Amino acid sequence: MFNIQQMMQKAKVMQEKMAVLQAELADVEVSGSAGGGLVRVVMTCKGALRNITIDPSLIVASEKEMLEDMIKAACNDARAQADKRMADETQKAMADMGLPPGMLGGGGLPF
Repeated sequence: MFNIQQMMQKAKVMQEKMAVLQAELADVEVSGSAGGGLVRVVMTCKGALRNITIDPSLIVASEKEMLEDMIKAACNDARAQADKRMADETQKAMADMGLPPGMLGGGGLPF
């Protein structure tokens, strides 16, 4: 039989667990790279850029545009890694709560 109080309690527990997960992921670092590793960035799952490493061979005036493009590509790669990590951790948390995979759509945090 449908029990609204039980459903509301489960929703509250899920929201609390997702808030904890979000806080934990705020400090998790992911890395991205471009140009075969010539440009690497490290950022948090929340998108805070922590580090950029550029191979010295790229630091020449004539390669400025290519270097800028590679930095953007590395940042985008790191963002994709962060999104994947967040989705994986969300799905794992949902499974731990007995919720079906994909219940929250794309797997991102709903809160």
